[in-house]
Amino acid sequence: MGGALNDSLIIAGTDEAGRGPLAGPVIAAAAIVAKEQRELLLAAGLRDSKKLSAKRREELFALIRGSGVVWRAQACGAAVIDRVNILQASLWCMKRSIEKLPIKPSLILVDGNRNIPELGIPQKTIIGGDDVVPAIAAASVIAKVLRDRVMEIMDKVYPDYQFAKHKGYPSALHKSLIARWGPSPIHRLSFRGVKTEC
Repeated sequence: MGGALNDSLIIAGTDEAGRGPLAGPVIAAAAIVAKEQRELLLAAGLRDSKKLSAKRREELFALIRGSGVVWRAQACGAAVIDRVNILQASLWCMKRSIEKLPIKPSLILVDGNRNIPELGIPQKTIIGGDDVVPAIAAASVIAKVLRDRVMEIMDKVYPDYQFAKHKGYPSALHKSLIARWGPSPIHRLSFRGVKTEC
């Protein structure tokens, strides 16, 4: 995994978690990772959150917080996702997480191939950036950990759906529970798999 493009720039990475699930929020995070923090996190195994176990993500999240990485996150719930679509909701969350940073970055590195609209800061999209850019990987871990924690809380609010097991993703178990109980208030009604079961 490479370093920052230029250590004299203030570079933030941004990524989201939760575009694919049938329920719950999408959450984006933005992170500014200094050189020393980058080396520490890479040595600890920082990479794309999807390639890490839940336990390892939690450990890295604790290290991200403990090492003083500057980060912010933003969530967007199912009702807004249904209204504006998941792509626009994801990009809005990225934009808000960047705008909430206490330090204004010089450059934003965005995971994927979509620019963030109306950002007002230079940005560069990087496909697969969550596995090659430490700041994006850190944002990926933050967003995923926060989203998983939300879904564990939602499991207690709506126990019939067993959200702690599948985190809202379209597993066979989740689909069977939607078929049995119908959608909950946090289901994305515009998503195939929820619509067909309504």
